[in-house]
Amino acid sequence: MNMISQFCRNLIARTTFEVAVAIIILANCFLIGLNTYQLQLHDTIHRIQNIILVLFTIEFVIRFFARTSLKEFVTSGWSIFDFSLLVINYIPETAFDNGLSLLALRVLRVFRVLRLLRLSSEIRLIVSVLLRSLRSLLCNAVVFFAFMYLFAILGISMFRLPEPATLPPEKAAAYAQLVEVAPPTPSCSPDPYGTLGESMFTLFRLLTGEDWTDIRYNLVKASEYGIIHVSPPVVTGFHVLWYVLAAFLLLNLFVGAVLTNYQTILEQTKQKKKETSAR
Repeated sequence: MNMISQFCRNLIARTTFEVAVAIIILANCFLIGLNTYQLQLHDTIHRIQNIILVLFTIEFVIRFFARTSLKEFVTSGWSIFDFSLLVINYIPETAFDNGLSLLALRVLRVFRVLRLLRLSSEIRLIVSVLLRSLRSLLCNAVVFFAFMYLFAILGISMFRLPEPATLPPEKAAAYAQLVEVAPPTPSCSPDPYGTLGESMFTLFRLLTGEDWTDIRYNLVKASEYGIIHVSPPVVTGFHVLWYVLAAFLLLNLFVGAVLTNYQTILEQTKQKKKETSAR
């Protein structure tokens, strides 16, 4: 057993082994994409993918024998990930009669593309950083959601357009003129601050920079026509404040959390390499 383990460790340590695995992963990803086209090669692609599945199984067995300890291998996130993909791909489609279950199986099989994340140590480092940053990102997301919820409520209170049927004749005429002069963007979109959900989505649109000036100009026109009861400076100040707060402050909190964890994991990786070299 020791001889087999040592042989597997030496095999994994070789650059040719990693290059071969990378080529197989890339070929598998290419075939997954090729299979989405209506080509007369479905059976051929299926056979090649079965061969690749066998090669992935052999790779998993080699990594199993090359393990430092059974506990470390079983608790490793990459080992669990690889084993899950193997189990999913060995489940035959004929085992499902339900169309929804079969669809779910096919969707899960597409996750084989994620094996690209194992192509290099740098990519694995980035994945480790993202996983470690989840807690910080969740906290930042709570703060972001709180501000978005606050601004959404404020937006509804100040900028929600009235229902045309409830307006008196003069206001209804002004509303019709507003729709003609400043139509919504796009034309099929509802009132940007009509509901809580739509208001929050509007704030997300503002964050991406899509048509946020059009929304602002339309609301300024609505103010000038007396449809909403806030002044143009308030409209401008609200949207500029949200854009500055969200784009330049809240999003940078997400970036800062990831960069901090990246630096921490990078230093830990360097320390492990030094300890390994010292041995």
